[in-house]
Amino acid sequence: MASTQTANRSSNARQGRSSQAREMEPIEMGRDMLEYLREYARENPETAALWCFGIGFVLGWKLKLW
Repeated sequence: MASTQTANRSSNARQGRSSQAREMEPIEMGRDMLEYLREYARENPETAALWCFGIGFVLGWKLKLW
């Protein structure tokens, strides 16, 4: 009986966490993403620089005025 109650509690705790993750506000998700990208850029500056160069190249190519 005790093991069943413990299993139900842990299941409820997991459901609570997953519902909190689904209710995360878009602004908070954006801040988390920016924090992750900054951390990634600090750890891998060459890769981050190449991504920025590539994105800038494609945007410049597609947005040219002629």
